[in-house]
Amino acid sequence: MIPHQRPQISFGPDRRGFVGGSDARIIMGDDEAALLRLWREKRGEAEPADLSANLIVQLGTATEQLNRHWYEKNTGRAITQVQRRIFHPVKRWMAATLDGMVESTGAVFEAKFMLPWSFSEESAAEKHMAQLQHNMLVTASRTSALSIITGGGKWVEMTIPADPLYQHLLLTAEKKFWRCVETGELPHRFDIEPPRPRIEAVRSVDMNASNAWAEFAGIFHRTRSAYLEHDAAKSELKKLVPDDAKEASGHGLKATRSKSGSITFHVVN
Repeated sequence: MIPHQRPQISFGPDRRGFVGGSDARIIMGDDEAALLRLWREKRGEAEPADLSANLIVQLGTATEQLNRHWYEKNTGRAITQVQRRIFHPVKRWMAATLDGMVESTGAVFEAKFMLPWSFSEESAAEKHMAQLQHNMLVTASRTSALSIITGGGKWVEMTIPADPLYQHLLLTAEKKFWRCVETGELPHRFDIEPPRPRIEAVRSVDMNASNAWAEFAGIFHRTRSAYLEHDAAKSELKKLVPDDAKEASGHGLKATRSKSGSITFHVVN
């Protein structure tokens, strides 16, 4: 954020005059039909979709206050600036309608409801990454708190840090989209592949139920002693190569020295 410039706050209902956090996911997505609908809405050529009959959206709305209360109760951190709309201090076409801000840390707070049967923390972070990174850009926040209630009665808290590379790609796509809104040019999928989201590691996972884990754990145990013996032999062999030797060979093994001085071994017949 530019020094001495604060984001401006408003409570207006009209979302047509700016790109918001929920728009960011569409702009970064691969649904071109949804992108065109959003473009028409921003140009005032179409009304926003009526989500009153979308049960998942309504469940998210209905549980937002509970979600916020549950986060505050379990973390001891207060949420402020609930439902405030904040505009970027420089890019006036960017704004964020916040679920809140974590008062003690300055983190962007996002409350979500998700179905339980396909839920994972990785997929949740990926699904909401564009919105979180957008809102962090607008507020100049360095971190965000993603608070999720699932239909299975589970509450998950995730800390997602600001990602400069992701934000650069996001801003590039949003600029192109907003230029299309202003000029009337039809937008097309931007085909920007964002980096994988970085998630703060906060949990321990029991992998006993994973067959793949069991298979590779067995291989790891079985080959560990051989690996350690191999690594020790390689270290001793390097010591035996004369300092002025470009190559050394014998007993089916050849060592070659690179220009930087590193030694590589090759099995020879």
